[in-house]
Amino acid sequence: MIAITVKNIEAELVSASMQQPVLLDIWAPWCAPCKALAPVLEKLETEYAGRFKLAKLNSDEQPEIAGQLSQMFGVRSIPFCVLFSGGQPVDGFVGALPESQVRQFLDKHVPSESEMVAEAELQEAEAELAEGNEDAALSKLQQALAMDPSNETARFDYVKLLLDLGRAADARRAFEPVAGKAPGEARLAALAQALEAFEQATRARQPEELAAAIAANKRDFAARHELAQVLLAAGRRTEALDELLEILMRDKAWNEGQARKLYVAILELMSKPIPKAAAETKSTLEVTGKSAAPASDPVVDQYRRKLSMVIF
Repeated sequence: MIAITVKNIEAELVSASMQQPVLLDIWAPWCAPCKALAPVLEKLETEYAGRFKLAKLNSDEQPEIAGQLSQMFGVRSIPFCVLFSGGQPVDGFVGALPESQVRQFLDKHVPSESEMVAEAELQEAEAELAEGNEDAALSKLQQALAMDPSNETARFDYVKLLLDLGRAADARRAFEPVAGKAPGEARLAALAQALEAFEQATRARQPEELAAAIAANKRDFAARHELAQVLLAAGRRTEALDELLEILMRDKAWNEGQARKLYVAILELMSKPIPKAAAETKSTLEVTGKSAAPASDPVVDQYRRKLSMVIF
């Protein structure tokens, strides 16, 4: 539990809520219902064991912040509790609710224990990957999905790592539970494109044969696309992008946009995930400052610019 002020609101409330939900208790020393609610909130923070963080705001000492939140939610009384998640105030309640009702409120917004464990496994997997420990990372991702099959970040990273390890059949099986969502979600659509490319690469012609076909006819886009698939499966991603770019420079809409779709999919595979704390944190609370933008990958940025120049 921490006291929120204008000085620490960015770090302890807005940014902190990118890592875990933060329940802000707006109270005042003279408020009897506030004193009744406080021990209930403190008990639940301990019982929920890290599933949310409790913060308190003295409305007498911090009237500007209390006023903004009250106006935002149309509330004029205290105690007033606001739940922050993802850098934003998302819900709230007024009054000294009984413990059972506070639990119901929290359970709508805070992650379950299994989701918390899965998220921890995912973070450990990312650390293992950063160290080059692919087998350990794969095990952590498997555990994350076992605990929380709905964790799409874990599934994306798991399928991507299986592809990197040359295990396209295993990657296909891992992708199937979310395949139906791919048309409506960009990352999953990109993963579907990449998965298909890896599968097609196993049936493709030899690189030398494809290179000869392209040398004989630079507009043999089918051969270029096939070569891009082979290069991608071999881990030569920028070379695959270069082949696709050659198609796009000559025919942007070739084969119903297949070259562009695979190009975008490869960029997605190359893009590093944005850390939670570095994701968009601009809050509707104007007393906070702007968060720094996450560092970008210069190679990915370069190829995004190339695509933009060709398409537009």
